[in-house]
Amino acid sequence: MLEPPIDKIVTKIGCKYALCSLVTKRARFLLEKKPDVLDAAGRRAVTVASQEVFDGQIEVGIEE
Repeated sequence: MLEPPIDKIVTKIGCKYALCSLVTKRARFLLEKKPDVLDAAGRRAVTVASQEVFDGQIEVGIEE
């Protein structure tokens, strides 16, 4: 089970597609550029990225 729950994270972003895209990009970044963060946390990249979004550390940027 993903913690925090997806329903609570979606309310912060507003769109399931944007949430999926944001978490995926952040998880890939963590895997490629910051593996030490994952080792220290002892969690998977998607879990860390989801928690960062929930905590407000990462936000969606909309380009026009």
